[in-house]
Amino acid sequence: MTSVSVKPRRAPRPETALRPATLADVAEMEKLMAPFVATGDLLPRSNYDLCRHIKEYVVAVARDGAIVGTGSLKVYSTSLAEIAGLAVGDDQQGRGVGKALVEALVLDARALGLTEVFGLTRKPLFFLRLGFRIAEKEQFPLKVWADCTRCPRQHACDEVAVALTL
Repeated sequence: MTSVSVKPRRAPRPETALRPATLADVAEMEKLMAPFVATGDLLPRSNYDLCRHIKEYVVAVARDGAIVGTGSLKVYSTSLAEIAGLAVGDDQQGRGVGKALVEALVLDARALGLTEVFGLTRKPLFFLRLGFRIAEKEQFPLKVWADCTRCPRQHACDEVAVALTL
């Protein structure tokens, strides 16, 4: 079994640093994600789910220690992972935090030897600016089987699939 060490990542701005999430971050991550869950931009993630999958998450931390962004890399196979749970606080949007989170997750995917990452989003332009392309959801049956069947919006999905070949 190969282990990948997680190193501190470059920050998008001097006032923000990226690091792996810890269990102590879960309550703040829930608070950060809540407005996006309320608008339907993120699927709900329970405290249990966040704790159980904490090793998949990266957080962006401001100088004062507040978590201002988060995202996860969900591995589906030896070649494929999803960038999920991407959230950046309203007051931090447009400052490169989301871009830095995605770039860090893509670096992690490459380090794992994955060949493709994808996301389902209501904001495809953000991902297209980072080199992703529009894709068909049917290209990702593992995602559909694992998550979409439990989604309350499965029959009226308005998310766009985006993908990046590594």
